[in-house]
Amino acid sequence: MLAAGAAVAAYATAIEPRAFRIRTEELRVLPVGARPISVLHLADIHLAPWQETKLDWLEGLRSLEPDLIVNTGDSLGHRAALPALAEALRVFDGVPGYFVHGSNDVYGPVLKNPLRYFGGPSKLASAGDVERLDTAGLERAYEGFGWLNLNNTARAIEVRGTTIAAFGVADAHRHWDRLDETEAAISRMRKALGDAPRVTLGVTHAPYRRILDAFVDLGADAILAGHTHGGQVRVPGGHALVTNCDIPREQASGVSAWSHDGRSVPLNVSQGIGSSIFAPFRLGTPPEAVVVSLLPRSIG
Repeated sequence: MLAAGAAVAAYATAIEPRAFRIRTEELRVLPVGARPISVLHLADIHLAPWQETKLDWLEGLRSLEPDLIVNTGDSLGHRAALPALAEALRVFDGVPGYFVHGSNDVYGPVLKNPLRYFGGPSKLASAGDVERLDTAGLERAYEGFGWLNLNNTARAIEVRGTTIAAFGVADAHRHWDRLDETEAAISRMRKALGDAPRVTLGVTHAPYRRILDAFVDLGADAILAGHTHGGQVRVPGGHALVTNCDIPREQASGVSAWSHDGRSVPLNVSQGIGSSIFAPFRLGTPPEAVVVSLLPRSIG
């Protein structure tokens, strides 16, 4: 039993966190007759500057030739990570994209007892115990690539002849979401777009129920989220043990349907690419980037 436990621990800390994968999904949400759009969904990179394997893998994602990038936050994992992250993601310079922040794009990681996650979503340490990260520098890097900020707002771009109308919120896990601001921005965006055919994406870091319900009500055709790490540890063949939010454990990763008030939309939750440097393990939840192929709706 001791040998088996040691083997599992070694696998979870030394092997699976580096077993990067590409998950592919198809969502039929585009207007009829639209050209397919390939979306690369990045989440929870949690980069530390010494993680060279992760950096090499990130750069290699350019070979996927995405049409659109959606980054759902928690990209930073160390105060010195920004230069290395910006250099790795520079391969996507000129590829249009959207981003929202997680709390680890604002505050540095802190040591926590992993067992406390079974008691509910994690709490932010007191202000004196956390380190502020260079969020403004991160935004400048993203915007330099051509990515649009969706934190509590809405923006639209055209990709392969289709208007992508997207809206988002800042990290709901820290109650930084301002749905009233997002709703007002959506109204302005729709007024500017008029009746042009489009697809609407909802983007959030943490998939809390209140956010997902609101996104359905606000007209999202699909929702993208991260934050959960797929539970980070799950029993093989089973669901996540924890989600670090209030989403059902069976929806902590992958594509599922989120329904509210009689309307249902596809929800993609990424298991993410990294984890905190203070909890560098994964079991049954390999790190992933997700290629979401947006396809036209079927006639009828």
